[in-house]
Amino acid sequence: MDINLKIKRGNQIQPFYLLFIMLGIQIGVGVLGAPRYIFEEARQDAWISVLLAYLYMLLITWIMFVILNRYENADILGIQVDIFGNGIGKLLGTGYLLFLFCELLSVLLTYIEVVQIFIFPTIPSSVMAILLLGLIVYSILGGIRIVVGVVFLFVILSLWVFILLYDPITRMEVSHFLPMFEASIPELLKGARTTSYTFLGLEILFFIYPFLDKRERNVRLPTFLGVSASAFIVFITTIISIGYYSPNDFDLMDWPVLSLFKSVSFSFLERFDYLIIAEWMMVTIPTAVLLMWALTHGAKRLYRIPKKTTLYVVSLGILIICTLITTNVQIQKIGSFVSKAGFWIIFVYPIVLLPIVLLKTRRKPSKERTEDSG
Repeated sequence: MDINLKIKRGNQIQPFYLLFIMLGIQIGVGVLGAPRYIFEEARQDAWISVLLAYLYMLLITWIMFVILNRYENADILGIQVDIFGNGIGKLLGTGYLLFLFCELLSVLLTYIEVVQIFIFPTIPSSVMAILLLGLIVYSILGGIRIVVGVVFLFVILSLWVFILLYDPITRMEVSHFLPMFEASIPELLKGARTTSYTFLGLEILFFIYPFLDKRERNVRLPTFLGVSASAFIVFITTIISIGYYSPNDFDLMDWPVLSLFKSVSFSFLERFDYLIIAEWMMVTIPTAVLLMWALTHGAKRLYRIPKKTTLYVVSLGILIICTLITTNVQIQKIGSFVSKAGFWIIFVYPIVLLPIVLLKTRRKPSKERTEDSG
């Protein structure tokens, strides 16, 4: 497999869209339950854990840029082949793709579960999976520019929902934050680690970076802005949740952020949370579309499997699994596995990879081999 990619002009995207790509892939179903899991570890100081996780994300993002900039136009799959050889590199790449598959599956299963709990308790999981996969497949078939366009449009059209949190903000209790700074450093770090599921998606930078147009411009700024925006949303929802709910309330709910919207009411709409759940599909789709695109692109890179073949096979596999998995316990196990694996793959692995890349590229720059990709 060639290390570097040669991207056709028609498949290049502007660095500006990285802001929406990072925001779209990180803000999904994970944010709905994030405050509860962070609160379990750090209690009323959970907001500090979010800040620590944000600072660590900035560090990992910077490390990713350092790694990518050591090559002419490579992604993580090509970099691993260059460092570890064709055999081990492809094996690691396959592991990366399997993780993306599990992450995509977890996202879809979680959203389907939310719809079944709050709106349609009797709707089969297969029906919801078909509806979601239909949108995903349609987007992927259009190519990378359509994928980015869908992400951009859906992110813009979905951000308004957070404005509605004004009502629970007015009902927050300051006493819920007291005493402040009571959590120990280990508890704060554990709380920061629980955000790993919420902040999954950072790895998309390793895949989409070669497709950027005019990379001599500042591509780091929109990326850091996107990461900062997603962290800000998690930080705000955590602050509101701590101030709005009592400590005992967190033990009684799985989706504290979704429950915040129940306090919002209008005279012409009795159950506003129904609308929010439906609208949340526009928050979920960008995450799913980007993960599916990375899967199809990665399979083509590693094994030269046509993107359409991977798209249809993965979609069929997810549909079958969604049909078989129906209990909350099973969904929670998949989510827990993705969270733990994602912590090591996304937030630890780049740190291990950095010194190896620096040593390898210092000895032998990998700019001689390129692969045409579309």
